[in-house]
Amino acid sequence: MSGRAAPAGRTDDAEGLAELVDAFCRHLAEVRNFSPNTVRAYRADLGSFVDWCRREGVRPLTVTHRELRRYLGELARAGYAARTVNRRLSALRGLYRWMLREGVVTSEAASALASPKTARDLPRTMSDADVTALLGTCDASHPDGLRDRAFLELLYATGARVSEAAGLRVGDLDPERSQARLFGKGSKERIVPVYDSALAWVSRYLSEARPRLLAGRADHGALFVSTRGNPMSADALRTVFERHVALAGLDPRLTPHAMRHTFATELLSGGADLRSVQELLGHESLQTTQVYTHLSVERLRDAARRAHPRS
Repeated sequence: MSGRAAPAGRTDDAEGLAELVDAFCRHLAEVRNFSPNTVRAYRADLGSFVDWCRREGVRPLTVTHRELRRYLGELARAGYAARTVNRRLSALRGLYRWMLREGVVTSEAASALASPKTARDLPRTMSDADVTALLGTCDASHPDGLRDRAFLELLYATGARVSEAAGLRVGDLDPERSQARLFGKGSKERIVPVYDSALAWVSRYLSEARPRLLAGRADHGALFVSTRGNPMSADALRTVFERHVALAGLDPRLTPHAMRHTFATELLSGGADLRSVQELLGHESLQTTQVYTHLSVERLRDAARRAHPRS
């Protein structure tokens, strides 16, 4: 254990750390504009570290590099995947960086920890036949079926995150300019083009289905409306997607993010440059977008293997 004293006015124990985690999560929500789901994930990951400090009697404000390695080792021995360990380590780094800036700690032991190596998993995508089958499960003769078709078409057309689709308001669509306004992570705004067939389905939904779903209730402005006339959350839209995946008989591991991955891959395969795809996806770092170049190359290789007579 370190013999250093805790900063004045701070209790160097798990209970004091729990209060700091609450303050850090408020900072993420109020200052950095992280989504509620992201803040909840940070809180859960950091909560496990608080529990470990409490159980092991570790002083978190003067924690040592060796103690943090022991914590990560315990996670590995418990069978957590390297990706999960990395996520928890990332949360710890963020917490200790914030505490250093706030003058709560005098050093940042977490920054020196190496991340466990993870296998590079390529994003799961959908074929054109998969997308066609998925869209075909929507019964447009019913208001909720027409809504679902508009939702799926818009996902495929824009590469939006499901949380971004849930946040869409009617006024965020501009049919005259064939574009939509999305608000991504940190409430960052971006404009994305929408092709005509997707706009046509959304237009039908707005004129035929949405008024029936509202059923005379006050219009709150949310684009996607439940059968009770309420704005649909990301979880509700995710459930819609999963239901249509099941109806289409597709891989049950497919999520709305697969539509986003497919959108990006199709753009790169069609000749779009990486910077443009980065802007359309709303990625802060170009490195995040680069994974799709690998995926695009893999698809070309698969096509060559299937088509070449000597492959």
